[in-house]
Amino acid sequence: MAGKTAKPVRLGVLGGSGVYRMEGVDVVGEHRIETPFGSPSDAVVEARVGARTVLFLPRHGRGHRLLPSEVNFRANIHALKQMGVTHTLAVSAVGIMQEHIRPGDMVVPDQVFDRTKGIRPSTFFGEGIVGHVMFADPFCEDLSRTVVEAAKHQGATVHEGGTYVCMEGPQFSTRAESHFYRKAVGAAVIGMTALPEAKLAREAEMCYAMLATGTDYDCWHEAEEDVSIDAVLAILKANSERANLIVQDVVRLLPESSDCECLHAAKYAIITAPEMISDEVKERLGVLYGHHFTA
Repeated sequence: MAGKTAKPVRLGVLGGSGVYRMEGVDVVGEHRIETPFGSPSDAVVEARVGARTVLFLPRHGRGHRLLPSEVNFRANIHALKQMGVTHTLAVSAVGIMQEHIRPGDMVVPDQVFDRTKGIRPSTFFGEGIVGHVMFADPFCEDLSRTVVEAAKHQGATVHEGGTYVCMEGPQFSTRAESHFYRKAVGAAVIGMTALPEAKLAREAEMCYAMLATGTDYDCWHEAEEDVSIDAVLAILKANSERANLIVQDVVRLLPESSDCECLHAAKYAIITAPEMISDEVKERLGVLYGHHFTA
């Protein structure tokens, strides 16, 4: 139940490979937004689902112009924050790492394992301010439950929980890497975009969950063909329509307000002494932490 610190809920959707727009919704407008961290991947599309507003941003840009390592994750998350988003749903195509998950299945992961190369800025802090947020559980439990409920309502085969391995890309895995992730990490799925997206959403005090759409068996499954871009694109097309319907159900199922702990993740995160935080830093991070600077 929402308490005195509850915030009105507004959903933002980050569309991944194959999901570049929301179908069957009333588009209200498009917003070209600039942030202190540069431009987001594309315009933020404002739409109505029933009586509620949802904000949509294609992670790779319309036409899929950006590699995973070229996505300005900080600008994307900041742009959604500027638009009042409290809950962010990432829709992401993934490779499948376990036999019981089939192409076309949906996975709602609860953990992430980082195999990126450190070339993606992963924090809003730095340059005059130090902060550390908790990240033991990278996905919001409440929002994830709602995503699972919506997926079941749409008749999808959905797997609740599991570890998402985030690799650098843009190449797919080697066979040795694929077997390592399965055996040493126990991964359920593998993709290229959950990080630093999930870290930044936590720093921005957003609830963040993922609808991962299974496309292929990477290259570990000896009884299946090795992953090819043609095979991935065919499954992506089949997954996109169902994912779109699931997202619309998520919008309908979300509560009107929430006081989830994710929405207060930075309350005790800032370590820098208040008198040492410059006006420039306060201006740069005002959208994110202005309420903490004045507390």
